[in-house]
Amino acid sequence: MLKTLTIWNFALLEHVQVRFESGLNILTGETGAGKSILIGAIGAVLGKRITAESIRTGCDWLRVEAVFSLEDLSAELLEILQEQAIDTTDSTLVIRRQLSANGRGNILINGCHVTLSILRQVGAHLLDIHGQNDSLALLKPENQMRLLMQFDDTAQDVLKAYQETYLAWKDFCKEYARRKKEAHDTEERQDMLLWQEKEIADAKLKVGEDVRLEKEIERLSHAERISHYVEESYRLFNNNTREESGIISALSTVKRNLDDLSQYDDALENARKLVEESYISLQEASDEIRDYGEGLRFDPNALNVLQERMDKIYRLRKKYGATIEEVISYQQKIKRELSSMQNLDADLSDLKKQIAVSYQQLKERASRLTEQRMHAAGILEKGIEERLSSLGMPDAHFHISVLESENYTKDGHDFVEMLFSANAGQAEKPLNKIASGGELSRIALAIKTVASTKDDAVSSMVFDEIDAGIGGKTAQMVAECIAIVSQHKQVLCITHLPQIACMADNHLYITKNTKEGSTNTTVDPLAEDARVKEIARMASGDNMTTASLENAKEMLAHARTKKEKLSAM
Repeated sequence: MLKTLTIWNFALLEHVQVRFESGLNILTGETGAGKSILIGAIGAVLGKRITAESIRTGCDWLRVEAVFSLEDLSAELLEILQEQAIDTTDSTLVIRRQLSANGRGNILINGCHVTLSILRQVGAHLLDIHGQNDSLALLKPENQMRLLMQFDDTAQDVLKAYQETYLAWKDFCKEYARRKKEAHDTEERQDMLLWQEKEIADAKLKVGEDVRLEKEIERLSHAERISHYVEESYRLFNNNTREESGIISALSTVKRNLDDLSQYDDALENARKLVEESYISLQEASDEIRDYGEGLRFDPNALNVLQERMDKIYRLRKKYGATIEEVISYQQKIKRELSSMQNLDADLSDLKKQIAVSYQQLKERASRLTEQRMHAAGILEKGIEERLSSLGMPDAHFHISVLESENYTKDGHDFVEMLFSANAGQAEKPLNKIASGGELSRIALAIKTVASTKDDAVSSMVFDEIDAGIGGKTAQMVAECIAIVSQHKQVLCITHLPQIACMADNHLYITKNTKEGSTNTTVDPLAEDARVKEIARMASGDNMTTASLENAKEMLAHARTKKEKLSAM
């Protein structure tokens, strides 16, 4: 709800602060007093275009500040404010817009700088201006759909069920697309992994094999030298010729000498034992050397086979791991990835089935939603058409068409189009193609009257001279419609008709004064006596008489009675 509007240097408004109340706020005044300027200032804080030409003559800047209470903050508006890090803890929104003569401007919302685009988004959720030359929020298809859905609680329940199915269907479709892309992207990788896995598998690697092979290759590569060492060592141990004795033979002689010597002197007993132990150890060593030599088999072809095998292992280790263990581990990883890839086809098939089932349910719930919307549209359009008749349009036809859309969206498989014909025999046309601003204002009033209890698109509305071209009984019906709307929303209404002004909960009078060559507009709330005079002026002109004042009092009394009846309905 708009609480206050403060204006500096905006056209004829030098410095004005206007306080608005809940319910119906009526603004009246002489023609040219500045009522349209006040609406222009409201439009400025909602994001409408203003230029430096709007700055008061002799001033360098203009500023408009609006304070809104946010007791009924919509989810959409809250999301916008949170995205801009705008604090709303005190349930108040202060919008300040300033423009300098050089064309530079700035916009603050609760002290945070925002762009004009953001201001327009915020303004669309705060206040709706209905004027002959303003595009109504009602003309937007999304608002027409919102209006219809809010009118019917059952339709909202059906929509909720549909949206659950829609989200599930979209999730299945997204997952299928992701898996499909994954399958396409991994096709080449799958071929590569299959080749790698086969290469490793064909090698039939065994843990520790490379270490054993390296030792065997080392042995075979030095076969001749090994054979020489074995033969020479064995010969030194056991060779017995006239020229020389072998080590074991010589040590045997030493042992025998020490054995004989011990019969006469045991001083070398320890030496004898050491020689005996050495003799036994060397004999064992000689036997091992002999056995090793007898087992030596040097096959050149075997060496080639081992080297080829080792070369293969080297290549695999270079590509897949530093050791055979790492190569085998990599092979297991490949197998797991290939298994996952091979499951893609099965997963895609399952997802296709889930999509088909979900899509069928989506179609059924979309059809149910369309039927419910058509039912609600029939009731709503009937009420609007009846209200239009009471607003001086007896031959008007109003139709809400629910049409099939091209695709399924989060809102269903259809869209709403509001059609209108003002006169009998004329074809109905979409609201956005209606030329008459006066007709459009009355249509909006009729719609708002019928749906005002459930339409929460905005909490405040402005009717700018919605009474243009009407009078008499129609004027009274317009007044009653506006009063009905004001029971559910804050309404600001500029009017020239006393029938509408009588319905005010807060009556503001706009005056233009000229002093010392300067023109200034003021806005003042009217007390009861001043209000009677203003109603009389509006009904009878400036030549007020006792009769006109009494008539104004009767009109106000009748309006109070009527409002009490409307409140009780």
